[in-house]
Amino acid sequence: MKEQSAQVRWEHLTQRPLMALAVLFAVAYAVPIVDDTAGRSLTRVCTAVEWTVWGAFAVDYLVRLSLSRDRRRFVRNHWLDLCAVLLPMLQPLRLLRLVATLLLVQRRARMASQIRLTTYVAGAVVGLLMFGSLAVLSVERDSPDGNIRTLGDAVWWSFTTMTTVGYGDHAPTTGLGRIIAVGLMLSGIALLGVVTANIAAWFIARFEKDDVEERRQTEAIVALTEEVKALRAQVTALQEQRSVRH
Repeated sequence: MKEQSAQVRWEHLTQRPLMALAVLFAVAYAVPIVDDTAGRSLTRVCTAVEWTVWGAFAVDYLVRLSLSRDRRRFVRNHWLDLCAVLLPMLQPLRLLRLVATLLLVQRRARMASQIRLTTYVAGAVVGLLMFGSLAVLSVERDSPDGNIRTLGDAVWWSFTTMTTVGYGDHAPTTGLGRIIAVGLMLSGIALLGVVTANIAAWFIARFEKDDVEERRQTEAIVALTEEVKALRAQVTALQEQRSVRH
């Protein structure tokens, strides 16, 4: 209990600072890419900020892991945090914790998992679009044969790639850009599958709820019918007894 209490206290203490650091990381990552005229000094500052934020997230994860009573369970339940440490570009997704918490306020407990899943999927889409666009722009802008020169081109390319439409008007020409494209395509397919499965599960749960309600009403009607039959039998028996007496 002491270890769990210490872990909870640590998480409450560091939640807001880490949220601010996540936003700072996103800004530091985006500025040198969006502003192609940024000098070396600004680029170095942004790089230093990125590594500082990554170090803060790594320390936070290690501290919480050390305070956890069941470390294997902690790793399984906090896989997104582990990804944020291993892949610094995923750190801004930690902002979704606050969004998910706000959405779960005054919600039924049985809906918590669905809301949390929807929040993470939406955040993953936004995060992949944003960082996919920035990443492909950073590697394709200076390519001699590249046709992704502006942020608008990069965002449009990310949309068409994640949705597997692929109009072909913009395409990466470098090896690293194509690796990013493969990652976006696979991520888009995976997220589409998650969204489809979540919608299907919602409809199935809704239909099951309607079936349960219909069965309950049918059972109530059957029970009421049996009671009416019993009352009729009793009335008939009373009428026969009166007729016999008279």
